[in-house]
Amino acid sequence: MSSCSSDKSPSSSACGNIQLTPAQEQAAAVGAEQDWAAAKAFYDTLVSTKRPRPPKPQNAITVAVSSRALFDMVKDRKIYEEEGVETYVKYQEENENVPLNPGPAFYFVKALEQVNARLRELYPNDEELFDIVLMTNNHAQVGVRLINSINHYGLSIERFCMTGGESPIGYLTAYLTNLYLSADSEKVQEAIEAGIASATMFTANKDIPYCDKQLRVAFDGDAVIFSDESEQIVKEHGLDRFFEHEQMNENKPLAQGPLKGFLEDLGKLQKKFYAKDERLDCPIRTYLVTARSAASSGARVLKTLRSWGLEIDEALFLAGAPKGPILVKIRPHIFFDDQMFHIEGAQQLGTVAAHVPYGIGQKYNKSKPKDDTVKK
Repeated sequence: MSSCSSDKSPSSSACGNIQLTPAQEQAAAVGAEQDWAAAKAFYDTLVSTKRPRPPKPQNAITVAVSSRALFDMVKDRKIYEEEGVETYVKYQEENENVPLNPGPAFYFVKALEQVNARLRELYPNDEELFDIVLMTNNHAQVGVRLINSINHYGLSIERFCMTGGESPIGYLTAYLTNLYLSADSEKVQEAIEAGIASATMFTANKDIPYCDKQLRVAFDGDAVIFSDESEQIVKEHGLDRFFEHEQMNENKPLAQGPLKGFLEDLGKLQKKFYAKDERLDCPIRTYLVTARSAASSGARVLKTLRSWGLEIDEALFLAGAPKGPILVKIRPHIFFDDQMFHIEGAQQLGTVAAHVPYGIGQKYNKSKPKDDTVKK
């Protein structure tokens, strides 16, 4: 299984099995530049618009979100499953002026847009911004309700991909996706296997207030930021052998995991605020929340981050203690973990959790949270 990176080079088609020659890649890149220049020139003529122009995809940090992750569509999904697609589409058309309620990824997306607003204040002409794409297998007829809901909440989501019942996964590469969030675990697994940073979203069981001035993102370590190499030692040989292994390899960086690229993207944006003397008022804060013990296995983690040139704002080594209570204190907009029991614990105490289906731990995931949004 390949690790996920933030590389924006389109070296293959969206289906992932047709390799372009260097000459074809160069021609495609030139054509894309010309198309983007023409689109920008047209957009710039619309001087009366108050909407910010979407960033150039090659420069943006693209976050693709499914409609069932962005909005609460549990009732809608039930209609689809029990009464069929025609009744579902008719229901959406009849209710297209009724805004959908927020889903598990909603406040995370709002926080991304808050970061964009701050970046545009400091760097008016810069395009290194978050770009949100709605990536859904909904039919185009449902698009009106989705658009109305997005406008109702004042979200800046201009790019849509509605595939009419087909899997949208093949389009993730074409949209240069850095992170994909969905309520469909099968699609997330497919995206992970394609090398795209992805996670399945789970709604929190209770409401907690989110910070509206700062994007807060919490990551597990092994099999999320880092590879699962150390976790394999735990599962196969036990904790004592794991502690020995980590101390022996303290100065050997861990391999990257599926979310390393997204942490790197966040770090790049943080540095743009630091460059404007905004470190103490940075609208992005990152957290490492790991079951590792600090004294026995923490040094390798911190040295790995250092070797990558990455900073983490807060590192919490829990030595096997539950993560849920710590996450309540942090109040992240999203928490990434590969272990379902950590997802459950976070969910029960009010944290929106995102499961990363990567590594050896998936063999031991026996349960899933009781969340209708994951049904497909």
